[in-house]
Parts: sequence; C-alpha cells; structure tokens
Amino acid sequence: MATLIAGLVLFLGIHSLSIVNEPLRNRLQASLGEIPFKGLYSLIALIGLVLIVVGYGAARMDPTVLYTPPGWLRHLALLLLVPVFPLLLATYLPGRIRHTLKHPTLVAVKLWALAHLLANGMLHDTLLFGAFLAWAVVDRISIKRRTPRATPTLPQGKANDLIAVVGGLALYVVTVLWAHQWLIGVSPV
Repeated sequence: MATLIAGLVLFLGIHSLSIVNEPLRNRLQASLGEIPFKGLYSLIALIGLVLIVVGYGAARMDPTVLYTPPGWLRHLALLLLVPVFPLLLATYLPGRIRHTLKHPTLVAVKLWALAHLLANGMLHDTLLFGAFLAWAVVDRISIKRRTPRATPTLPQGKANDLIAVVGGLALYVVTVLWAHQWLIGVSPV
C-alpha cells in the first residue's frame, strides 16, 4: 500500500503544482527552461505512474474490503464510463464539446474515478480512485483563479466532435471487451 500511496503523491503532486503554487511552477519553468521543465515534470509523473501501477498490483494481492457494492452499480459504472474516451479526445480536438465543457479531461477523470468507486469496494480502489476524483475536483475549482495556459490541440474543425465521439466510443468498446482485461486483469463485463 505504501508504494501505491507514494505513486499517488508523486503523480498527483506534480500535477498539483499549479493548484498549490502557480507562481512557483512558473518560476521553475522560467529558470529551467520550458523543455527541461517539461522533461523533469514528465519524469516525476512517469515515476509516480509506475509506482501507482506496481503498488496497485501489489495491493490487489492482499485486499482489504471496505464495502461490497451491489451488482447493479457495475452497470451504472459502465454507463458512466461511456463518455470518458470521447471527452479525452475532445480535449485535443477543439469543437463544441471542448467549448462547452472548457476542461473535458477533468470531466473524464471525475467520471472515470466515480464509476470505479461505485463498482469497487476495496481499500486500494478507494485510495486510487478517490485520490483521482478529489484531485480532479480541486483542479477544476482552482482553474478559475489561474492564468490559462495553451493546450496543444489539432486545428479546430467541424468534424472534430464527430471524430471525438466516434473514436472515443470505439476506444470504449475495445477497452470494455478486451483491453481492460488485458491491461488490468479484470473484465468489466
């Protein structure tokens, strides 16, 4: 469990730099330079992600049950997960979805985390998905007071929403029917 927690602290911690102290983040980027800053940021995030994966895998070997969700919550979770991939794609494909939601990735993270909290009742699940849900909520609130930064995106186009929805739904189907079992070792259906 300690490895999972360390990974969450590193991964969500580096992703919280702007939430906690945006001027410090900006000074670090200015003093290191943009590319070295992004490289260091990415390295810390990658180390955190690896620790999350390793820690989560180890915690699954010795689970602590907090609650046993009823079976119907798995169906609700699958329904909540339908828009996650389209929202992730919409972040980088500017169109009406991105314009309306402003931060579709944060909406996707909140839906992903909430759905997994509903369907899983182990301590390690609650830690992982609860941490991501809390981070996404706090990040969304903090965005209102921060200076907007440009997100690299593809050019705006009329077909972007269609591409995001169709591509996202295809990714959802592949994930539910095959990739989740292959990557995580658990079939969602």
